[in-house]
Amino acid sequence: MPESYDALLIVSFGGPEKNEDVLPFLENVLRGRNVPRERMLAVAEHYYQFNGISPINAQNRALIAALEQELAAHGPSLPIYWGNRNWHPLLADALQRMRDDGVRRALAFFTSVFSSYSGCRQYRENVAEAQAEVGAGAPQIDKLRVFYNHPGFIEPMVDRVREALARIPAERQAAAQLCFTAHSIPNSMAETSAYVAQLEESCRLVTEGLGRDQWRLVYQSRSGPPTQPWLEPDVLDYLRQLKQQHTRDVVVVPIGFISDHMEVLFDLDTEAQQVAAELDLNLVRAGTVGTHPRFITMIRELIVERMSDNPVRLALGSMGPGHDVCPLDCCVYTPRRPQ
Repeated sequence: MPESYDALLIVSFGGPEKNEDVLPFLENVLRGRNVPRERMLAVAEHYYQFNGISPINAQNRALIAALEQELAAHGPSLPIYWGNRNWHPLLADALQRMRDDGVRRALAFFTSVFSSYSGCRQYRENVAEAQAEVGAGAPQIDKLRVFYNHPGFIEPMVDRVREALARIPAERQAAAQLCFTAHSIPNSMAETSAYVAQLEESCRLVTEGLGRDQWRLVYQSRSGPPTQPWLEPDVLDYLRQLKQQHTRDVVVVPIGFISDHMEVLFDLDTEAQQVAAELDLNLVRAGTVGTHPRFITMIRELIVERMSDNPVRLALGSMGPGHDVCPLDCCVYTPRRPQ
C-alpha cells in the first residue's frame, strides 16, 4: 500500500562557506577515519583557494528552489527541508524543525547517485542518529530509491556530455575520449556494495545515449592512506596514459557527482586541467546534472512513485529499478579507525 507523506527532506554532505569553517568542517568529515592530519591540512588549502567557500550549499539551495517550483506546478504539495551530514544546516537541526512544524512522515532525497557505505548507508545512519538526538516525536524518514539508471538522470547527463563535445573542433569530436569519473572509495567498501556495477551501468547508458560505444571509468579524490587499496585508476594517471596513446582530446564526465562542488572544481577544473596542460592534452569537462529540468522532474517522479497505488518505476538498461527499502546488510562496511 502507498504511504502518505507530509514533507521532503534533502540530505546532503555539506560544506564550509568561509575560511573559518574549513577546519571544523574537515574535522567533522574525517572524524573516526584513519586520515593523517597532514592530508586534512592539504585538503584545507583546496578550500582556501576558493575563500573557504564550497559551492555545494549554494547548489543545494538552487536545487531546492527548482524543486519547490516543480512541486508547486505539478504536485504533490510538500514542504522541503534540508539537512547535512557535516556542516550547517545539520540533519539534527532539520529534524528538530520538522518535528516542531508537525511533520510526522517524510521522504528523503540523498544527493548521492550510487550505492556505497558513504553514499547511502552512512547517510541512513546519520538520519537515525539525528532522530535519536531529536528524541520523541522525531519524524519517520523513508529514503527514495537510487536513480543511477533513471532516465531523469541519464538523459541530462547525455545533454551535458553532448554540450562538452560541442566545444571540441567538429573534425576531432569522433576521436575524443570519454572519461567518466567518480569518487574513489576503499576496495573493501566497494566489495560490499553495488557501487562499481551501478557506475558502469550509468556510463554505458550515457555512452549509448550519445551513439558511441567507447568509454572509460576512472576515479578521483581518494583520501585514504597509501597502504589502503582504493579504486583505480586515478584520473590523473589516466590522462598521462592518454597522452602516451597520442590522444588529443578528452571529455571528462563527473558522473559520480550531481553538482559542481569542490571535488569537481579543484580535482578536475584545477588539478586535472593543470596536468592536461602540461601534457598538451585538450581536456573538456562536462557539466553535472545540477538543476537540469529533467533531473528536477525525476525527483518529483520518485516522490509520486512512492505515494502511488500503481507506481511507474522508470529505469533504463538491464538492472531494473532499485529497492525502496534497503536490506539490513545493504552497503555494510566497517570503516578503519585511527590506530
